[in-house]
Amino acid sequence: MEKLKMQTPDRTQENIERIAQLFPNVITEIEDGATKDTKGHEKKRYKKAIDFDLLRQQLSGVLVEDDNERYRLDWPGKKASLLKANTPVDKTLRPCREESVNFDTTENLYIEGDNFEVLKILQESYLGKIKMIYIDPPYNTGNDFIYKDDFKKSKEEYEEELGVEDEDGGKLFRNTDSNGRFHSDWLSMMYERLVVARDLLRDDGVIFISIDDNEVHNLRKICDEVFGEENFIDPIIWKKRYGGGAKEKYLVALHEYVLVYTKNISSLNELFIPLKDDAIDRYYKNKDEHFGVKGPYRTHPLEAMKSFDVRENLKFPIKAPNGDLVYPKRQWRWGEERVENALQRNEIEFSKDNQGNWILSSKQYLNDESGEMRKTKPFSIIDDIYTQHGTNEFVGIFNDAKIFDFPKPSKFLYKLIQIGLNSEKDAIILDFFSGSATTAHAVMQLNADASTSSATGEVGNRKFIMVQLPEQTDPSSEAYKAGYKTIADIGKERIRRAGKKILEELATKSTKKHGKKEDDNQENLFSEAETENFRDLSCLSWQKNLDIGFRVYKVDSSNTKDIFYHPTELQQTALAGLISNIKEDRTPEDLLTQVLLDLGLELSLPIEKKILRPGSGTNGNTVFIVQTNALVACFDNDINFKIMDEIADLQPLKVVFKDASFKDDKDRINVEERFKRLSPETRITVL
Repeated sequence: MEKLKMQTPDRTQENIERIAQLFPNVITEIEDGATKDTKGHEKKRYKKAIDFDLLRQQLSGVLVEDDNERYRLDWPGKKASLLKANTPVDKTLRPCREESVNFDTTENLYIEGDNFEVLKILQESYLGKIKMIYIDPPYNTGNDFIYKDDFKKSKEEYEEELGVEDEDGGKLFRNTDSNGRFHSDWLSMMYERLVVARDLLRDDGVIFISIDDNEVHNLRKICDEVFGEENFIDPIIWKKRYGGGAKEKYLVALHEYVLVYTKNISSLNELFIPLKDDAIDRYYKNKDEHFGVKGPYRTHPLEAMKSFDVRENLKFPIKAPNGDLVYPKRQWRWGEERVENALQRNEIEFSKDNQGNWILSSKQYLNDESGEMRKTKPFSIIDDIYTQHGTNEFVGIFNDAKIFDFPKPSKFLYKLIQIGLNSEKDAIILDFFSGSATTAHAVMQLNADASTSSATGEVGNRKFIMVQLPEQTDPSSEAYKAGYKTIADIGKERIRRAGKKILEELATKSTKKHGKKEDDNQENLFSEAETENFRDLSCLSWQKNLDIGFRVYKVDSSNTKDIFYHPTELQQTALAGLISNIKEDRTPEDLLTQVLLDLGLELSLPIEKKILRPGSGTNGNTVFIVQTNALVACFDNDINFKIMDEIADLQPLKVVFKDASFKDDKDRINVEERFKRLSPETRITVL
């Protein structure tokens, strides 16, 4: 039921809508003043408007001069977005052991928080270290939640304005097409994140971005600007479903896109992926018995039948096994020297046609002499994996519970990672719109598959970093009823279950490989204790190198107190709280995490926790040793000076203490002098 507007029509807006129907390219978005909400906070308004310069040109038969004309994509908020991308954030990460899996040994990360803040926090530690980024951002269909660009508002203000609530300060809102900044807000959200993400990529790094027709044109433009249009590789067309579309009015949309860019095209090698199993079965049916180590091979005609560039030096005779000299009708594909080498290595196959004429074929082996399998170029179309596969897979992992809509299939990400990593077995993959954590699942599966395909049982060491805002699930949803209060809860549980499933599948393959009888009940492959908690499964000797764990970190405010007070704001009662610059609720592991980030060390580095007791009867101090001697840290308030010699014996590159750990300046000077004598290369820092 419509409500009476109780006012005269807005003819200006009606006319703009009429012009938009004729000339949609002249429509833009402008500020429409500001209003104050019930709490007195000022809010800017935006509305559709006409770009009159473009309209003049649209209606003119001659060139209309415009001093501001240039080739670019502009929108309200672009400059503010770029400013934000270059502005530091006063945030850190705090470890969460209880939600992690194999915290002390894993190299994988799961980070909860606003992904823009996370990207900024990771700048020092992962600058130029990420080989591949995959993201599946909101497609801006009119029903998506996107990040709010202005984070200065309180949670209450967001809830009042938007009717949306989440656990991270209300940073999401539903971007409907009635929003005056429908495209602009989405562009700002993507632009600032891509600007920061680019710095994390290696020079030969690649980024894959899933998108559909709603914003693919705008995404291409901002990616051209951020990465450079010369670094655009190709769009991958994904046929995501095989039919349906009864509700479609016009065409049945079966596809979406994955835009692929690299950081520096001159640093990127050619891209290859392994051959598919069905291609191997179909084409590599022959086997070389003389050089059995090379195994299966396929044949290819040695004669260049359709070559138009005839070369006389390719018309020589080749001696057949019975002594016949075989001449080509036109020419051979190889020169004499290469043919001679191939004959000596039994790499040319001789056969006869129905008329008794010799047919010569070159042998193309599946594996080279080192055992490396032949690879092929990836196609720009993926048409054998569908969205339904992702749904079925997810439901299977969660025991038929439908708690997440339209998750990407892990096989789809598996294929993209194969393309992006180009056979590299030790690389970092980042997904900062993690969702259901399909990317993490695919990385673990790819590592596991390496152990079954490798003759040595070697597993891959690809590492993932997942980033997800703890967006609340709908209280009426199946996910919420099942105990998953946030999307991050779903993602973490998906990784746990997928890791367990991968281990069980490897156990089954291992049982078959060693000729043991396979148990009818797969759960019985493990002891009751092992199946109860799959952390135990990671200790099994046959897969001890497979990393199915992850460290959980959560975004929080800095560990240090805000000490920048104006004299008029500082009261006598507050002075006692400023004796220490560290917040009271922060643990030593919290401080260690921020130190790692500030010093540019990766969060996946191995950390050893030790109690040092110099001499009997003395109090011990807790120290953290990161990657043997990359960093040694102690955050105790009262440090026994005698442990300095033990720390110095490690020859650490960096040592960190709390400022409050020293009684006075004399102790600090003594520590510095001690290290100058025992470990002069060590850099000492205090918090």
